[in-house]
Formats: sequence, structure tokens, C-alpha cells
Amino acid sequence: MKRSLSENLSRSLGEDEESYIELKSILDNVEEQGFGLLLMVLSLPSALPVPAAGYSTPFGILFILLGMQMLLGRRRPWLPEWAARRKMSRGFAKKAIGGTTRWLTFIEKLVHPRLKWISSPFGSRFLSFVVVVMAILMTLPIPTTNTFPAAVIFLIGVGLSEKDGLFCLGACALGVIAIAIYTGVIYILITQGMDGVIALKEWIKELLGMGSDA
Repeated sequence: MKRSLSENLSRSLGEDEESYIELKSILDNVEEQGFGLLLMVLSLPSALPVPAAGYSTPFGILFILLGMQMLLGRRRPWLPEWAARRKMSRGFAKKAIGGTTRWLTFIEKLVHPRLKWISSPFGSRFLSFVVVVMAILMTLPIPTTNTFPAAVIFLIGVGLSEKDGLFCLGACALGVIAIAIYTGVIYILITQGMDGVIALKEWIKELLGMGSDA
């Protein structure tokens, strides 16, 4: 019986109940399912609009490493020892997966195997390029802007794990929007400094009806 996306994510954490999970353990649990599920698991802390301080930059570096492996045609992901020994809070990981269950249930209705070009060498290289670009954006020290590229990586992971080329193309389209947003933020940062970025953040909050932090 085919497992749901949320079940696969939960299974990737293993059955131990220790407070922290080494990335090596996650890698061992997702190895047979390749890059797709690993991209999903590792992007969750930054893709969700919940506090995840300290995750975006180091995980962005990991995504660059994984993207380069995809570019070189590796079938199974590999992590160097320094990365494999890095730990993730089990409690936060479970909270992140639980927080995405509703969205994953919706996404599962949209994804299914189609446009299987993603399994070809060209498809893998194309997606690896997008992953690396999004990962570079994640590593930039610009506050409040990491969620979008991490979400793009998460959606690419979904498409890869479900062998859905059309879904991957949709994720790549969102990646283009992410690049446009970063370009605008960097322009504001150069011309107006952090005050301009903060003003933009507040404007977006008002637009979304979230109000201000005050």
C-alpha cells in the first residue's frame, strides 16, 4: 500500500525517541527514496512560517551540496561526515511535519506520476540547478526571506518523490517568483538600507492582514 507524504516524512525520522536526530539517521531512512524525500525533510524547518533560527544558512549549504550531487548524476544522496553528524530537534521536526499534514493532504490530491522527464539525466540536472539557486538565496543574510526558496525546494522534493514532472515545473515557476522577490529586496537594501526592508516587511503584513509586531 502506498504511503502518504506525511507518513513518509514521519518514517524518515526513525522510531527512536531521542531528543535530537542526526542527519545521518534521516539519510539512512530515506536512502532508497533518493533525493526527493530528503529535500522535503531538510527544507521543512525553513519552509514553514514558524521560528527556525539557525536552520536556513547551514541547510542552504547542504542543499547546494545535494544539488551538485544531482547535477553529477548520483542516484542516492550522500552527506560528508560534518553534515551527517549535524543534529535536528526531534520535537521541532515532529511539529513541522504535523503542521504540514493538512497541506500535504491537499498536495497529495494534485501529484501523481506524469511527465517522467524528471527521471532522465536532463530532468535531474535541470532540477538540480533550481535547487542550487534556491539554496544560494537561503544562505543570503537577508531577514524574513528564507521561507519562499525553502518552500520551492520542498515542492521540488514532493515532485521528485512522486515522479510528477508537471508539479516540479510548477515549483520551478515559483522559483522564478522567488528570484524576483530577492532581486527587489536586495535593490531596496542597497538603496534604502534595512529601514527599507523593514518597511517592506510591514507593508506585506498589512497587505496580508497580519498587522504589525507592535
